Amino acid sequence: MKRILIAFSVLLSMASGAWAQRLPQITLKDISGKSIRVDTLSNGGKPFIIDFFATWCKPCNRELDAIAEVYEEWQEETGVKVFAVSIDRAQNINKVKPLVDNHGWTYDVLLDPNSEFRRTFGGELIPYVVICDGKGNVVYKHNGYTDGAEEELIEKVRELVTDDQPQDKK
Repeated sequence: MKRILIAFSVLLSMASGAWAQRLPQITLKDISGKSIRVDTLSNGGKPFIIDFFATWCKPCNRELDAIAEVYEEWQEETGVKVFAVSIDRAQNINKVKPLVDNHGWTYDVLLDPNSEFRRTFGGELIPYVVICDGKGNVVYKHNGYTDGAEEELIEKVRELVTDDQPQDKK
């Protein structure tokens, strides 16, 4: 019986890592028309944020503007990268690049006109944010935006960066 419990514990601990949600094998286009497989999104081993938005969504635009104001500082501190993913339908796709340019967003922007990518996370409302660790595992999800909520995002990223730092041995 003891061996069965030990074997079960080992299997359970191995499986818990396997249950971490990974990015799906979906191909989207970026705003220049290049095809990108989302399961290959990465940030050189550092955390990254995926922020789903639409051109017509005022809270989405406020959130991305708020992040843009501190994005350079976030990158210097944590190395985080933001991927902004538009869920605008095909008939409105041509509005995405002008909006991005007008706001001066420096994020990598992808187009998800059928919301296929967003739905893989169970997100129904936008803005919808997903944070991935440096290995591409989804570690945090959040929908909606209120002023100042971007601070919660950077705190989650800071936790990931801190967790990845080797601990000093005393």
